Amino acid sequence: MNRNLFFVAAALFLWGFGEGMFFNFVPIYLDLQFLLSKSEIGLILGAFGFFMAITHIPAGHLADRIGRRPLLVGAWVLGLVSTLTMGIALKLPLFLVGLFAYGLTAFVSSPLGSYVTAARGKWPVGTVLSLTTATFGMGMVLGPVTGGWIGDHYGMRMSFYVAAVVFVFSNIFMYFIESQPIDHHDPDDPPPSLRSNKQFITLIGVLAFAIFSMYIAQPLTPNFLEGVRGLSLSQTGLIFTAGALGNSLLAITFSRANPRRGYLFTQALVILFALLIWKGTSLPAFALGYFLLGGFRASRPMAMAQARELVHESQMGVTYGIMETVSAIIFILTPPIAGFLFERDPMILYPLAVGLIMVSIVVSYMFLPRKVSHA
Repeated sequence: MNRNLFFVAAALFLWGFGEGMFFNFVPIYLDLQFLLSKSEIGLILGAFGFFMAITHIPAGHLADRIGRRPLLVGAWVLGLVSTLTMGIALKLPLFLVGLFAYGLTAFVSSPLGSYVTAARGKWPVGTVLSLTTATFGMGMVLGPVTGGWIGDHYGMRMSFYVAAVVFVFSNIFMYFIESQPIDHHDPDDPPPSLRSNKQFITLIGVLAFAIFSMYIAQPLTPNFLEGVRGLSLSQTGLIFTAGALGNSLLAITFSRANPRRGYLFTQALVILFALLIWKGTSLPAFALGYFLLGGFRASRPMAMAQARELVHESQMGVTYGIMETVSAIIFILTPPIAGFLFERDPMILYPLAVGLIMVSIVVSYMFLPRKVSHA
């Protein structure tokens, strides 16, 4: 591991710790602090997804043209400022300003992915991309249980302040990463455009359906655990901690797996998550479900590794940006649908997710590219 990967990993570890203190609790916070309905919460989460979506492709283009480091540092600073804004907000409009600004920090995904891919040395692409998921997940192991304890004893607003302090140290680590040279293609032999890359287009379509299938049950599960299952914030925090541990360990487990096969297995793990939340009746069952939900995060580097094999180095940033945009669009559409279904029957989300993911596994097996056009 070179020094840049060390600083990125340290920054991600601290960011995961800070984000874990509040992020999974946001749907509950909107319910308890601002007295919103489940449909209203779903719409807000969908709007959050919109602010994530609008940044990815521009960020990918900029990463390919001006370099990745400025975008990484900018995202870290914006995340710190937006978290403080959420913490000081006593009224819903100001809280939403902070929340949606935090959503804008999602633009970091494509430059971060291309940065660590370029810095990987002899590591496989899937391995180094899994590093980002694993270190972030390791930080989140402590974040939710800490945030739940703070929420029960000092109020949920305090979690935002403590997270901001952690983010200061994360920013310091990110400041020390080095700039990278900008990749260029041969002007006399340019690579095919992404729009004419049929394998890449097929991959995007398959991934879009898979992400929707795996995500549909997730947005309002915190409300399901708190409202339907009657768990306290501390108990919910323990479950989120199990989920963060699953994010990290499963990312490490799949880091050297064949990306195509690994993607199929990670979807199967999300089926088990939905079954355990749906049929489970105890805290250990819910915690195991969230642990297995780590398959959802582990699937992301598996998808990116497959895409990287299909494109030229000079297209890496925009490729990751397109993939993140597709994910973010799904994050826009899915929460309102989940909120609508939740208000009619909270249980319906989980069998629906199981059925959709089973179809997605079949579709992925049939249509994910088996051969690469560019290594």
